[in-house]
Parts: sequence; structure tokens; C-alpha cells
Amino acid sequence: MLRRERPRVLLLTSCPLDGAEGSDVRLASDVLEALPDVDFVWFAQWPDHRQHPPRRGRPVRMLTRSGAVHVPHRVQAALAGAVFARRVDLVHVFLTVGRAFPLFSRLRPLLLGGRPVVHTVTGVMDARFLARARPLGATVALSESMARRLRAADFGDVRVVPPMIDLDAWPYLPRPKGYPVVLFAGYHDPRGGAETVIDAAAEAWREGARFRLVLAVRGRPGQRTGLLDEALRERAGAAGLPDVEVRGHVEDMRDLITSVHVLLYPPDSLGGKADIPLTVLQSLASGRPAILSDLPQFADFGHAVLRAPAGDARRTGQQLAWLLDQPRSWDVLAERGRSLAEDHFGPERFAARYAALYRELLA
Repeated sequence: MLRRERPRVLLLTSCPLDGAEGSDVRLASDVLEALPDVDFVWFAQWPDHRQHPPRRGRPVRMLTRSGAVHVPHRVQAALAGAVFARRVDLVHVFLTVGRAFPLFSRLRPLLLGGRPVVHTVTGVMDARFLARARPLGATVALSESMARRLRAADFGDVRVVPPMIDLDAWPYLPRPKGYPVVLFAGYHDPRGGAETVIDAAAEAWREGARFRLVLAVRGRPGQRTGLLDEALRERAGAAGLPDVEVRGHVEDMRDLITSVHVLLYPPDSLGGKADIPLTVLQSLASGRPAILSDLPQFADFGHAVLRAPAGDARRTGQQLAWLLDQPRSWDVLAERGRSLAEDHFGPERFAARYAALYRELLA
């Protein structure tokens, strides 16, 4: 039995739920929308806020003029969490295991009190942080690979709940007509994949493939994105690629993804980012085949994607050239991707797993 018909749950994120679009914010927002029978409490940005904040739950204002994650936001989130954790039935934490997490985990009784806790691990910056951390409560991983890492670090009974993709918002579409477009979407991160994509595209071009390459690369706070964008353009020019566009933040990702033929996402390391990148889910749901690196986290995609050794631009480029030249194989991968999105990343499966976990902890 639940303590009340509609349990109250605090969504604890490192920044406001109506602010930046990080993996923790996205996952918390998806949980909020997926469980209508729960009264959620969440952090809101003030005085500025996103144009379309969550429509449900109770917002708690956090003083900030930017949704980006900075130390003051983390401090406010910790202090507000310590207050509201005592006023709810359950605390659901969405945090990456980073430099500050071991200390946070050791202060868990002080900060979160005696309420049951669910911790959805949105990523791990470095395995060394896991060795010094303690579980906050029931731990949720996004992939089987991450679950194995957490169990090996003595996090106990780790559940796996993959992220969700709104299948109605991302319908399956036929192959675009016209000149092929290849997309990379990521960040200006070391080993994040952008340079490998350019080198792989150059290899595919030498193999005879013809396409337009679009790099949608976002910057991190403090980065000089203009210089980084120009460095990518210079690398593409030196590699002999004649048709390359480097873009920053994309407002309408749906329009961009549906216009492309192939998604290239070959990072050498995820560096704390989500195990299941949202862009990959969006591409597969839309029927756009993806070529990924062979990181263990991507094994959950199975045969719905092509994978090449991380950092191997030559092999990645060969796969791209082959895929663009094989329309029947393109169709097979497109259908597999959509089926995987429906079977493993649909909203119903996501909601059912979290609802069952909530019921178990609140019983």
C-alpha cells in the first residue's frame, strides 16, 4: 500500500527543470510526464524560465539567470533538496557521477534524510569517482553496460530503465529524396567524435560516396565555440571535403534529423554523457540508420545500428560509403531502428518500470 493515493516525489536535478537541456533534466521531465498519478516537486528557474516549462507538479524557484549548470546552482539544489526531501514521500535524484558526487553520496543522510531514494545515474565522468562513492538508494542505470559497472562498484541491486522516446513526436518516415545528407550531433568535447566524423567522411569520399556533411556541434560553458567551429571547417577543408556545414545549437532537431540519410556518432568516450544519446534515439525512431563507435554502452542497440572501433575513422568511413551505396541495407537498418525504439524505448515501457519501482519503495 502507498502512504497516500498520490505520493509526493521530489525530482532532484543539478539545475532547474525549466532551464538547460541536459540529460538529467530531460530524464526528470520524462518521468514527470510519464507518471500522472504522482505529485512531483521540481526546481524552477527564476526570474527567467524556459518558454515551455513542465505543466505538472509544484515548481520550487531557484535564483538563476541561466539554465547552465554552475556551482551556485548545485549549492542551491543541494540546500533546497535538503529542505524538501523532508516534505515528500520519495526523492528521485538524477545526477551524473562526477567529481562532487562522492562527497554528496557520503552526506546523503544529512541532505536527503530518511526518505527512500531513487538515483538515476545519467553518466559516469570517471571510474575513479565510483570507487569513492556510495549508493544513494535504489540505483537505476540507462544501459546494461552501466549497470554492470555500478554493480562492480558495490552499488548493489542496480535496475536498468532505458530512456524513452516519444514515438508519436518522432514518426517513422521514408528515406529522403535527393542528395544524401550525413549528420553528426554532439558537443565540442575532447574525444567527442567530431574530428573522427570529418576523417571518416573523408575516407567515405575517397571510396566514392557523395554526400553533404552537417556537424551540429554545441559548446560547453566557457568554450570559445567560434574558434572551435572554425577549426572543424579547416580540418574538413584539409581533408578534401567539399560540402560541409558546421552549425551550433539547433532549435528544430526534428526537422534536421528527418532531412538526413545517416547519423554518424563515433565518440571515443562519452565523458559523463548519457549512455543512450537522445539524438541516436530520435534518429532510429525516425527511420534514420546510425553508425556508432563500439563503446560498451552502445551494445544495447544490437543489430539496429552499425558500429566501428572507437577512433577508427577508416572503418567508420568504409561503413558510411557502403551504407549510402546499399539502399536495401539502408531500409533494413531503418526498420530495425524503428522496431528497437518501439520495443525498448517506448513511453509505456518507461512509465511502467518507474511506476513499479516507486510502488516497491513506497510499499
